[in-house]
Amino acid sequence: MATDDTTPALRAVLAEKLGESLTEPIPSSTPRQVHGTVSLPGKATAVIGMRRAGKTTFLHQLRRERLERGVGRACLPYLNFEDERLVDLRADQLHLVLEEHYRRHPSLRGKERVTWCFDEIQVVPGWERFVRRILDSESVEVFLSGSSAALLSRELATAMRGRAWEVVIHPFSFEEYLRHHGLPVPEPSGVVGSRRRSALERAFLDYLVAGGFPESQGMRVPNRHRLLQDYVDVALLRDVVERHGVTQVAGLRWLVRHLLGNAAGLFSVEKFYASLKSQGFSISKDTVHQLLGHLEDCFLVRTVWVESESERRRMVNPRKAYPVDPGLIPVFDPSGRPNVGHALETVVLLELERRSARVSYVRTPEGREVDFLVRYPGAGEELLQVCADSTGAAVAERELRALDEAGRLFPHARRRLLTLTLDGAPREAPPGVVVQPAYEWLLAP
Repeated sequence: MATDDTTPALRAVLAEKLGESLTEPIPSSTPRQVHGTVSLPGKATAVIGMRRAGKTTFLHQLRRERLERGVGRACLPYLNFEDERLVDLRADQLHLVLEEHYRRHPSLRGKERVTWCFDEIQVVPGWERFVRRILDSESVEVFLSGSSAALLSRELATAMRGRAWEVVIHPFSFEEYLRHHGLPVPEPSGVVGSRRRSALERAFLDYLVAGGFPESQGMRVPNRHRLLQDYVDVALLRDVVERHGVTQVAGLRWLVRHLLGNAAGLFSVEKFYASLKSQGFSISKDTVHQLLGHLEDCFLVRTVWVESESERRRMVNPRKAYPVDPGLIPVFDPSGRPNVGHALETVVLLELERRSARVSYVRTPEGREVDFLVRYPGAGEELLQVCADSTGAAVAERELRALDEAGRLFPHARRRLLTLTLDGAPREAPPGVVVQPAYEWLLAP
């Protein structure tokens, strides 16, 4: 292994950082809930998601949970590689991390499993070989997190050669939002009285506007908007422009404003490309496709395809586009009007992603639309329609008819209509259609 004059200084920095991680209090935070398995034997867990969504605090949560289960503190090291003293760290020097730790705790090696949490490890070129090697040669479990697109799905699959297990962290769900603000969370299937229901609906309306980025909670509106705008700007610069060498920065910003300002709307690459050309942008259609892919890769935007067995029909039909958090909607919506319906649809989609569902939208032969066709892992299909207020006869008829038409296309799918509040439900619903407030569905186990 390569050595040089920097090794003693590097060892000193690593020893300091490792020592701090094992002696200082583990940072506390609002517990994050992850559906499904967090780790698998022989694989490194990569905690991925939008910047500032809470990935680092989730690593500390994992450490606290193990400490509470009786794991020794010496078995829970944490190392953040985004330290200016480690800026020149090379992959062939990463072994020093383990050597410094086991030099201090020699009795652990080969006898007790050590949980390593590596934050921002992607700043070290070639880190993947080091992680694969220690998974094979040491008694360890490994958790990785970082802000760079280097830790996103497509690159992980190649770099880790099947040795990575992904866990996605989004901004707060509604339940996490309630817990963060010290508000009561109803028991599953419990009866909620009128006073508590009113408080719950008030909190839900606030959540739809403010969103779930942890750092933005409790901020005054102007400060929150500025902070969220900064999040978007950093994601564009670091995860898209710098990472992918994007030169069409003006077109990229136009695309972001369009997508985030039209949440839950239909998006056609062809129409947007034509709009850019009419504004004098020199950009290709393929570039627009690439930019949209980059925005999805860094989790800023989520898209949903039309349901079809025909790949051509999927490609020629517009996609529905959503921000990664409802709090971004008022920052970018130029109308300035409340967009509760779009925010409601956005949080439903994000919850479906948390539940690892495969999602598309349905357009019936009669021209009506159902927001989501959901395929849950091992739990069948569901047609999910989202409508903030379906008390009006015309609105109820439209939404329920769309569900009925889609139900004939997917006869085995359950049908559900989600509304903003209990009072927003239609007066009557046909047999087989479950109608409930969206917050009840969001809080269901």
